[in-house]
Amino acid sequence: MVGVVGSSPIAPTNILPKITLPDGSVKEFPGPISVAEVAQAIGAGLARAALAGRVNGKLVDTSHRIDADAELAIITEKNPEGVEILRHSTAHLLAHAVKELFAEAQVTIGPVIENGFFYDFSYKRPFTPEDLLAIEKRMGELARKDFAVTRKTLSRDQAVKFFREQGEVYKAEIIQSIPADQEISLYSQDKFTDLCRGPHVPSTGKLKVFKLMRVAGAYWRGDSKNEMLQRIYGTAWGTKEAQEAYLKMLEEAEKRDHRRLAVQLDLFHMEEDAPGMVFWHPKGWTLWQQVEQYMRRIYQDSGYQEVRGPMVLPRSLWERTGHWENYRENMFTTESEKRDYALKPMNCPGHVLIYNKGVRSYRDLPLRYGEFGSCHRNEASGALHGLMRIRGFTQDDGHIFCTEEQIVPECVAYTALVQRVYAHFGFKDIIYKVATRPAKRLGTDEQWDRAEGALKASLEAAGAQYEIAAGDGVFYGPKIEYHLKDAIGRLWQCGTMQVDFQLPGRLGAEYVTAENTRKTPAMLHRATIGSMERFIGILIEHFGGAFPVWLAPEQAVVINVSQAQAEYAESVAVRLREAGFRVKSDLRNEKISYKIREHSLQKLPYQLVVGDKEKQAGSVAVRTRSGEDLGAMALAAFIERLGNEARA
Repeated sequence: MVGVVGSSPIAPTNILPKITLPDGSVKEFPGPISVAEVAQAIGAGLARAALAGRVNGKLVDTSHRIDADAELAIITEKNPEGVEILRHSTAHLLAHAVKELFAEAQVTIGPVIENGFFYDFSYKRPFTPEDLLAIEKRMGELARKDFAVTRKTLSRDQAVKFFREQGEVYKAEIIQSIPADQEISLYSQDKFTDLCRGPHVPSTGKLKVFKLMRVAGAYWRGDSKNEMLQRIYGTAWGTKEAQEAYLKMLEEAEKRDHRRLAVQLDLFHMEEDAPGMVFWHPKGWTLWQQVEQYMRRIYQDSGYQEVRGPMVLPRSLWERTGHWENYRENMFTTESEKRDYALKPMNCPGHVLIYNKGVRSYRDLPLRYGEFGSCHRNEASGALHGLMRIRGFTQDDGHIFCTEEQIVPECVAYTALVQRVYAHFGFKDIIYKVATRPAKRLGTDEQWDRAEGALKASLEAAGAQYEIAAGDGVFYGPKIEYHLKDAIGRLWQCGTMQVDFQLPGRLGAEYVTAENTRKTPAMLHRATIGSMERFIGILIEHFGGAFPVWLAPEQAVVINVSQAQAEYAESVAVRLREAGFRVKSDLRNEKISYKIREHSLQKLPYQLVVGDKEKQAGSVAVRTRSGEDLGAMALAAFIERLGNEARA
């Protein structure tokens, strides 16, 4: 090994490391031993499947040597970490193949992302679909050659020199930004070497299931002032079956894409002249109103008082809250009469100012405010994505002012509320995560300990199992994230509950205690569906545009067979509207088959066809969205059916 610094001294031969396995069993070895050798000692099958190891909680390569007592888990493709290692190693395989086929291409970064990986390249011309096929073919060839993947470390300056000599200026620039006293780890397979902290699979032969997906543009280091690179996306899995299931899910997701369905169903559109802003059409706004009015009833039934704050607030306020220092790059700003202002990116400061208007007693707490607040965030144009990532949005926002003793019961009650709301919208599975303190934060460690402890205790009291999202809290406090699973298995993070010991004090919020002293309340930030726009986008994709009756913008259409039934058809539509349903009539002089087919594409729950027979009987012929013919039905009976279905 050339250029290694800080290598471990040779372990004394009299050390007998004891390895504790996940099942609690202990194996003792006569001297230092690698993770791969432990796997071999356990069984040949495990040795073949081993991708990495977890030694005392840290992921390491299978070549890592253990020279003291340790806890060890062998990582295979059955472990989530194993799949991530496969993906990271496949990103290196991609770069290896690109360098063999396009020697002048320069490699930059290639991280793991959800369900796959990407790698950014600098190359003189755009990669074509034919290039992707050739790259994927070469990746397969390199994988089958089963090259050993080896690790070595260099000093920062040695690593910079190495990549400059290779002509890889981007890698050299990345390493140059690392402190000089840090070791740099490099991974090699055959003649290809890349910068990475690892771990990686022991050999390329472990990489058997992967597919390149597409090419996109990406600025070097995410800065639009830098060169535009080419980003190749790929996916990799432990088994062929898992990859096929994922590709099938993508195919289904494409059919359900809310942007495509928005055009088909005439719900909304977006303009290049107003990036990240939504233009709602009548049917889309009707859908919005069903969601908003439902959530308004939830507010009222759960003890929230609805409020409304201004959209523009002065810089001085955002400085007091800490947002100007910690969130400035995401805020739209303006100026008036030599004073700086910002469009609010969130509603919480306004709610504190409302709380502050009046003397509050401990008897008033908990005090719950709710708002459908319009917010704006200066998202990068490249990150915008339909309703899922926009610049102007409305939050179903809420804040609870309470004593510290009330935090846990309030959070328990809120988790129950979230479960009920998601079930009503058709989401049964919820994943709970506690996002803990980030590196950049306000407050003391003791405050963060109390806040994180309260959130964990509330989920435990609610009987909810949770994961830890280390470092993903916001700068003023930790949070519970509520992730819901949609109809095709995708997870969406919508609801949050955040404990904040910072903002109330910064804005002078107080309450009078039972001892007649003044104390700062805790503030709980909560959102159930989060951004209204994003949640509606999720609903469109979850239902594939085929909304349940209570949500559907149009619940039924009345269609006449000929002009002889036009007056009767309109009277049916009027009666249904008077009964409180969202119904339209289609009296066009078109063939009945054409009208049925057209409205089927609109995914309305019901089509009511009326001909001479229905006109004479005062009935309607009922067709469901799925195409099922329910036959003739008295209008009163259909009204009862529709009402029962909407209430259900």
